[in-house]
Amino acid sequence: MFFSDKMKRIFLIVLDSLGAGELPDAERFGDKGASTLGSLYKTGELRIPNLLSLGLGNIEGLSYLSSADAPKAAYGRMAERSNGKDTTIGHWEIAGLISNDPLPTYPDGFPSEIIEKFEKQTGRRALCNKPYSGTEVIRDYGEEHLHTGDLIVYTSADSVFQIAAHEDIVPVETLYEYCGIARKILRGKHAVGRVIARPFVGEAGNFKRTANRRDFSLEPAGRTMLDALKESGKDVLAVGKISDIFASRGVTEAFITHGNEEGMQISASLAEKDFNGLCFINLVDFDSVYGHRNNASGYARALNAFDEFLPTLLGKLGDGDMLIITADHGCDPGDISTDHTREYVPLLVYVKHILPVSLGTRECFCDIAATVTEVLGAGFDCDGKSFASEVISND
Repeated sequence: MFFSDKMKRIFLIVLDSLGAGELPDAERFGDKGASTLGSLYKTGELRIPNLLSLGLGNIEGLSYLSSADAPKAAYGRMAERSNGKDTTIGHWEIAGLISNDPLPTYPDGFPSEIIEKFEKQTGRRALCNKPYSGTEVIRDYGEEHLHTGDLIVYTSADSVFQIAAHEDIVPVETLYEYCGIARKILRGKHAVGRVIARPFVGEAGNFKRTANRRDFSLEPAGRTMLDALKESGKDVLAVGKISDIFASRGVTEAFITHGNEEGMQISASLAEKDFNGLCFINLVDFDSVYGHRNNASGYARALNAFDEFLPTLLGKLGDGDMLIITADHGCDPGDISTDHTREYVPLLVYVKHILPVSLGTRECFCDIAATVTEVLGAGFDCDGKSFASEVISND
């Protein structure tokens, strides 16, 4: 069956970090017992009737959410095959690229050879240089940064080089330039997944990060579904940090957002546009604002807000449209760390006249790439198995 004869647009939404329970190898990553959705449920604040009607609670391991007697979507969960649990690796696998080797991390900070090059090329000293919480690092080093102009450089359990600077001391565009410098330095064995600009404002004792974050990602190590779609003449619309994650490769148009609300608004507006291809959306607040801050109640309310938005988006979808909702990793706000967690991710697939089947437990995130490229008629080989024929009726 040529699905491209029937299907024209796919909306792929990544609810950043919405994990669906520990993977079998979670203990190896220090994440035994992790369950992002489980922690949200325990708050007692989840109100997600639309996601439940699609079949979220029908997914294996999520029965505590309550299942739908007649789900409106196909449902399942996916295991991550790549050796990691971060944003970059998760999104690359969704796009068909498995990472067997973990990206480098720096539990003791970056080596002097990296910091010295960075300081020389930016003309500013580096403060901190160790793993740190993003809010705590500006609390502890922000005042010194104000007095000296030195840049706050830190990392986390993920493969990231983060640079925090006050917007009055280092203009945002200048901070982006410094990130570009770091991105060029961090190559070879030090090729971290992302260099992240972390601007903040305020006064000592009351610093606050702004929405002007920007990610400078490592270019994907192989061909992805975005490349395949663009090469076949399809539109690839990137909403949120998608374009950053793929270093703009394979993207035909990018829409930068400053949080979930803007991301949902842009997604709704794009659903009214006539395009032929993929609209790839990342809603980052779940991870950056709530998961990493161990704010389970805030995370639950943010998911409630997405649930309230869902009928608006679904109402704009036609017979030739598909909606896929998933995540890229976990970030359990109920555990003792603020790091990402090694978890299954949920999978919900909606088309009009859907075959609302269980998609079971998929062996890798790449199944999405295989499905998207098959449905849209773009040639692409990856380790994933398409589920298109399981969910799209021949009628």
